[in-house]
Parts: sequence; structure tokens; C-alpha cells
Amino acid sequence: MDKHNESVPKEQFKTLIGGQALIEGILMRGPDKQAIVVRSPEGLVKKVEDLKLTAHRSPLARVPFIRGIFTFGSSMVNGVKALLFSADYYPDEDEPAEPSRFERWIEKRFGSEKLEQFLIYSAVVLGIGFSVGLFILLPTLLTGLIPPLRENLMARNLCEGLLKIALFMGYMILVSRLKDMRRVFSYHGAEHKTIRCYEARLPLTVENVRPMIRFHPRCGTSFLLVVVCISILCGALIQVSNTWARMGLHLLMLPVIVAISYEINRFAGRHDNWFTRILTKPGLWMQRFTTNEPDDSMIEVAIEAMKEVIPEEEGADRW
Repeated sequence: MDKHNESVPKEQFKTLIGGQALIEGILMRGPDKQAIVVRSPEGLVKKVEDLKLTAHRSPLARVPFIRGIFTFGSSMVNGVKALLFSADYYPDEDEPAEPSRFERWIEKRFGSEKLEQFLIYSAVVLGIGFSVGLFILLPTLLTGLIPPLRENLMARNLCEGLLKIALFMGYMILVSRLKDMRRVFSYHGAEHKTIRCYEARLPLTVENVRPMIRFHPRCGTSFLLVVVCISILCGALIQVSNTWARMGLHLLMLPVIVAISYEINRFAGRHDNWFTRILTKPGLWMQRFTTNEPDDSMIEVAIEAMKEVIPEEEGADRW
């Protein structure tokens, strides 16, 4: 942790309110509402939605293990929707891209709403496919190309695991250095700081949020790292040498991996002891690359988003 953050107030409770950094904005999700706040050239733009009548409130979201798969899918869809919403207000100096012939056909045949849904779910599928392909299937494929490893399953599992960790860390570090992502990761830091301030029961002001620590144990980065680690452990159970069969088994195990990872993250988020601190340490370290220190304007956006989702009943958002 940063030295200048050592004396900041500690959390008084744990909230289930979480968020996501957007393009010049932040999505915050509480127990009853979710809010998107974007800083456009004309000022702050807000979009607040009631979650009571959405799939987010489905009974499946409360069943152990099943809720992990359900929550992951729901978060992906809502995250892409929020990103598309924020992108509409992002000042782009280039000419907007012309829609493809296929997109024009969908819009003409089914309407603009169906086109939006098509784009959202396509982005979700592509995002999941890219992550699975890069962090899970590619290591299996690469180790299968090395003759000495094909039949030595213990050595192969070890190499696959090391490759997964290396690819994940390398990708995160590389993305963190991209110019366009630096501001997004600064908004990520603003989101964490604001949640920290709220959990310390301090008034949500820029002055109170600014000195807070930008790392948070209940972060999506931590969840992704746990997914990679659980996939390594589950991969060690695959006693098959054929590369394509191994890749297929990895795909079949994905729902189990996501479910277990969610429950581990949930457990670590609800408890604070030596064991959970060990569990969250790697994720907190990774946040040194996926969060940056925000400026005051970013903190203002995070505060506005947080205020919109705090429940009226005190304690309704407690973990």
C-alpha cells in the first residue's frame, strides 16, 4: 500500500455496492439501483435504472454456485451496455464508422433496439471468447506443441499453469500502459476510493475520497485472477494427453471454474482475517496496474454515481 495512505480511516462495514470504470465515467450497482454517470463535454450525464424488475433480482442470483455463473453473465451484459452508453458521449475526433451491411440489414429488419442487443451480446461473446482463448486454451495448445510435455502430464500441467499466469499478468501490464486506458484505470481508482470512503462512513466529498486507498479486495481484477488460478487447479485434474480433448475439457469446466471463483471472492469479501488477506493479496497487487490515482473531476463522477445507488434503508447494502 502507498505510504501516504497508511493513516486513512479504516472500513466500518463492507458494502455490496460495486462498480465499473467506463469511458469518462463510472457504473455503480447497488442492491436496488444501478447508475451510470459520464462526464460529457456539456457536463455530467446520468442514467439510473431500477434493478427490482430486472434479471439482476432473479432468485437464481442467490443460489450458491449457480449465482456465480448468473452474476458473471449479468455483469458482462450490463458492463457492455454501460460502455456503449458512455461511448456515445466520448468526444471522438475521427469520423464515425459507417454501419456494416449486416448491421443495416438487422436494423431495417428488426429495428434499432434489436441492433443494439445484437451489438451488446456480440461484444459479450467476443470478450469471453477472447479471454478464454488467450488465458485458458492458448496455454494448452502451446504446451501440446512441445513433444517432451505431451505425455508427461505433471510437467504439462505445471507449464500450462505458468503460461496462464504469465499471459494474464503480461496482458494486464501491457493494457495498463496504453494511453487510452490510463484514464479508464484512473476512473477505476476513483470508484475504489469512493467505495472505501463510503465503507469508512465518511461524508462523500472530494476531500474525504481523495486520500483513500485506490486498491479494493472486492474488485473484478481480483475475481479474474482467481478464475485463472482456479482454472490451473482444475486443469491439473485433466489426465488426458490429446491437446484437442484437453481444450474441450477446459471449456466444459468453465462454468464450474466461474462458480468456484465467485464463491471464493464472496467469502474473501465477507471476512477479514489472515486467510482472506492471503487470498486477496495477489489481486490487490494486480490493481497496481489496473488502477491509477484519479483527479478531482473523476472523483466527482464516482461520488455522483455512488449517491444514486445507496439504499434508503441503512444496512440494506451490507455484505
